[in-house]
Amino acid sequence: MGARSEAPNSLEQVRTFLNTWRIPNDTRVATDLLAELIEDDARWSAELPGMTGSRSLPELTSLREELRGALGQARPDLGAALRRHPLIALVGSEAEGEPPIAHLPVDDNAAGRILGIVVDALALGRWDRLKACPDCQWVFYDHSRNGSRTWCAMYAESPQGRACGSIAKMRAYRARK
Repeated sequence: MGARSEAPNSLEQVRTFLNTWRIPNDTRVATDLLAELIEDDARWSAELPGMTGSRSLPELTSLREELRGALGQARPDLGAALRRHPLIALVGSEAEGEPPIAHLPVDDNAAGRILGIVVDALALGRWDRLKACPDCQWVFYDHSRNGSRTWCAMYAESPQGRACGSIAKMRAYRARK
């Protein structure tokens, strides 16, 4: 999808991570790309820069499922994930938009780094704007003023794009007729 779906700052890496599970438009069959991404060091570094440390497929898959279940919630229950991947708080960078306190994993692993970004997003009030399209499950960041965006897009922004909002509205219109 396009730039209108990108999350601010490091939260974009979490969005990229969550979108390793998707429902492609052409097949409409759920596809999991996480194992391929973990195996390819160059691609991992390009798509998830800064996500260093050990990468365990079972841990990352479990974290991805928990985070997908917490999308759109202002106060999600991440207790189980935080017990598996404890974080420490450090004074963060002075970069604009980044939290003054950064949360880093106690153990050097990618799952902990991802969880740290999520905790930072919660502290900044950004996590609840990360949502999944109810149709294709694509994770997007809601940039709307009132935070009410529901669909990944209203029109296909690219050849791979899907217009889930328009499709849903057309379905509802046809059902009413």
